[in-house]
Amino acid sequence: MTMTRRAMIAAALTAATSLSSAAQAQAPYPGSQVVTIVVPFAAGGTTDLLGRVLADRLGARLGGKFIVENRAGAGGNTGVAAVARAAPDGYTLTMGTVSTHAINPAVYAKMPFDHIKDFAPISQVASVPNILMVNIDLPVKTVPELIDLLKKNPNKYSFGSSGAGTSTHMAAELFKVSTGTDMVHVPYRSSGQVTQDLLSGQIQITFDNITIAWPHVEAGKIRALATATPERLAVAKDLPALAEFIPGYAAASWHGFFAPSGVPKEIVAKLSTEVQAIMREPAVIDQMKKLGVDPVGSTQEQFTAHIAAETKRWADVAQKANVRIE
Repeated sequence: MTMTRRAMIAAALTAATSLSSAAQAQAPYPGSQVVTIVVPFAAGGTTDLLGRVLADRLGARLGGKFIVENRAGAGGNTGVAAVARAAPDGYTLTMGTVSTHAINPAVYAKMPFDHIKDFAPISQVASVPNILMVNIDLPVKTVPELIDLLKKNPNKYSFGSSGAGTSTHMAAELFKVSTGTDMVHVPYRSSGQVTQDLLSGQIQITFDNITIAWPHVEAGKIRALATATPERLAVAKDLPALAEFIPGYAAASWHGFFAPSGVPKEIVAKLSTEVQAIMREPAVIDQMKKLGVDPVGSTQEQFTAHIAAETKRWADVAQKANVRIE
């Protein structure tokens, strides 16, 4: 074979490789590559549930494979930090929450990521009501009775949360600041552990997502006093809102979808459009409503504004309640 012929073959191979690479680069996202959605909490919780709904529906709508990976720890910081460091190619995403993207920056002395600069908000997925509950043997049946009991017995009673800095912790801190009461905080690793100790009387009070707690309330094993939303819930119309007793009180948990900053804008925009559509699907809405979850599906701009407002609000609460995690 002459050198000229070798050169021609090499040139042809190079051209073929270039065409193949170009075709792959131009293939619609996500193509054949797996997309990992990191859920920064343990399996079985609300964040995990929502992440799996998105993985299933995005896979069906975009023709790719989306999987959930649970990386729990440090109030959600561990998993979210891993995504902040991931390649900005759209194949590693995360389910963030009010904790990871509003509360934690206010209460943790050192954060492993910048919740504004390191992420591209895709869409707020849902809002999940927290409800105020007490052990069935605690001698209170209304919010005013609970406030009166706590004022007469400062730091005698304890409240549990799914971890320091979580929305359930800060909901109670906001309650304390708003009512001038004191309780002892007992942090747990999961909502399941909180529920078990509330049932047994190891703790007397808690705030928790309605998705986790409501079955026990309906069974008469836990007493619900109020919802932490500004208005009463459609699924529990007889349950008063805390705002009826504490004007302006609101401490719902919210969940959102994020990409690392630097992901191509067209990919982020595409994901945002798809998530908005998913949260409008009748089957998804029905599934969410049965769990007491309010589907949102906001635009990127709406979600960005929401994060900014929530960051400021919870920073104010953390300062007033003197909550700091070293």
